[in-house]
Amino acid sequence: MRKIKIILEYDGAQYFGWQRQNGHRSVQETLEEKIKVITKEAVTVIGSGRTDTGVHAMNQVAHFKMENEIREDDLLYALNSVLPNDIVIRKLEEVDPSFHARFDVKAKKYLYQIWNSQTNTAIHRHYCWYIRKELDIDQMRKASAYLTGTHDFKAFCGTGSKVKDYIRTVQHIEIEKEDRGMILITITANGFLRHMVRNIVGTLVDAGKNKLSPEDVKTILDSQDRTKAGMTAPARGLFLVEVHY
Repeated sequence: MRKIKIILEYDGAQYFGWQRQNGHRSVQETLEEKIKVITKEAVTVIGSGRTDTGVHAMNQVAHFKMENEIREDDLLYALNSVLPNDIVIRKLEEVDPSFHARFDVKAKKYLYQIWNSQTNTAIHRHYCWYIRKELDIDQMRKASAYLTGTHDFKAFCGTGSKVKDYIRTVQHIEIEKEDRGMILITITANGFLRHMVRNIVGTLVDAGKNKLSPEDVKTILDSQDRTKAGMTAPARGLFLVEVHY
C-alpha cells in the first residue's frame, strides 16, 4: 500500500467546502471520484483540515492510500486531466507511511482579501469582501496585536462548534493595503476554530470603521462571547495559503 501526498489549489466558489457531504458537491468527494477513475480504487482523501463553503485554497495538503503502481508524474498528469478546472493538483509524491496530512500539521496560514475603494472591482469581485468606507489600517493593526499569542478564542468561534478546547496560538497577523485598494490580512496560527479567521476579520473591520477601539478586542477575548465580536466576513475572501509540518 502506497501513501500519496498531494498539494492542491482550488476555487471554492462552487463547492460546499472541503468535507464530503450527502447531496452537496465537495472538494474531497470530487477528488475521490477522479482518483478512482484513474486508479480503479476507492480511496479516502484526508485533508489538512476543512475549508468552509466558498473558501479557496492555494496550497491545501492531503493524502490518500492506494495499491496502484502508476508513476507519480503520470498520476499527477492523469488526475489533472480529469479534474474540473477549479481544482488543480500542484504537486504529488509518495511519502512515508507515517505521514498524516491532518495530525502532523504544526501551523496554517490564511489570507483574507478586502477590496476597500469607492468603486467595486469587476475582476476580483468573487475573491474579496467589498467595503466602500475607507478603513483605518493603523487601528486594525493595533486591534490585531491583542489577538496574537495564546488565547481562548471562544468569542471568535462559529456557533454550533463542538470542540472542547478553544485555546489557540496566533503566531502572526499582518495587514497591508495595496495601491489598487486591496487590503491583505494574513493570519498564521497553530490551529483554527470554525469561522475563526472570518470572525477575526469582521472584528478588525469594525476597528477599521472605528466602531470599536483596539482595546475592545481584549474585552471581547475575555468575554468568550461570540455575540461581542464582529460579523462573520464573507467566505469568498478567504484563502488557505500554506500548511506547515
